[in-house]
Amino acid sequence: MSIASPGRLGALALIAAVVVGACGGASSTPSSAPAAGEPGQSASAPPAGEPSQSAGAPLSGSITIDGSSTVYPITEAVAEEFQKANPGVKVTVAFSGTGGGFKKFCAGETDLNDASRPIKDEEKAACLAKGIEYLELGVATDGLSVLVNPANTWATCLTTAELKRIWDQGSTVTKWSDIRPDWPNEPINLYGPGADSGTFDYFTEVINGKAKQSRSDYVQSEDDNALVTGVAGDKYALGYFGFAYYEENQDKIKLVAIDGGAGCVSPSTETINSGTYKPLSRPLFIYPSLAALKRPEVAAFVQYYLDNVNTFVQEVGYVEAHPDVIAASKAALAAALK
Repeated sequence: MSIASPGRLGALALIAAVVVGACGGASSTPSSAPAAGEPGQSASAPPAGEPSQSAGAPLSGSITIDGSSTVYPITEAVAEEFQKANPGVKVTVAFSGTGGGFKKFCAGETDLNDASRPIKDEEKAACLAKGIEYLELGVATDGLSVLVNPANTWATCLTTAELKRIWDQGSTVTKWSDIRPDWPNEPINLYGPGADSGTFDYFTEVINGKAKQSRSDYVQSEDDNALVTGVAGDKYALGYFGFAYYEENQDKIKLVAIDGGAGCVSPSTETINSGTYKPLSRPLFIYPSLAALKRPEVAAFVQYYLDNVNTFVQEVGYVEAHPDVIAASKAALAAALK
């Protein structure tokens, strides 16, 4: 599942292709994209670190973004810097989860959706039904992380088989000693994302074998900060969420190494990028609608996002996407804006 493996990188280089509606995932340059010289044409790429700004009149308008809480810190950081140089543009960023965001996006309520997984077939169909066309742009990499309270001295590594026993639908694990007999005979208190989260979809698919197949008797939240607070305040807690939220809270929570069959490996910038942290490394995306990209402020924002995303990825604790992925995303955007 690692995106750093050669085969996976080749596949990810294609994720930034233009996706038209929900036509079976087929890719083409959309006829609805603005022609060169029309108002929707993007300004030329700015120097690294400088927000895009169209020639002539200052940019103005508003941009509405929702979706993944995992991608939220990146997009929020991009939005803050973009607005500093373009005070006439208001960028609103929310996080209702990848699935919750796609519901709004495919209803035409937002301009761009953050996603910690690719769009699903049923979401493609919902977009198609509303005439919503979009781009799928890879922007970064995340290592989905399993966390415990710092007072937990026993659970330093879990196998993927043990994670499945804990989290799968119908699980009978209620105490730490149910996992390993020499662990405490104390309740295991679980914290994780809700069903609208891309993190939930990804974790359940790679660990339990089917997306959304999970026990439901755990503390759920679409806000990863709430999950951090829960694990940090509970000695017998176990939770999972994006690596960046661990990076921001290392003094409050502790990583659990994962054994995917080749020994115990903890997520880090190095292990996520090298592909040795398996199977919980995953690509992250943004999905701008083609209709929104016809507006100069949205085209400029997405161009700035791709030109500078690696700077912001490092700042908020994620891992840079492979250069081929960013290059493919930029090419897809350029094709859509011709």
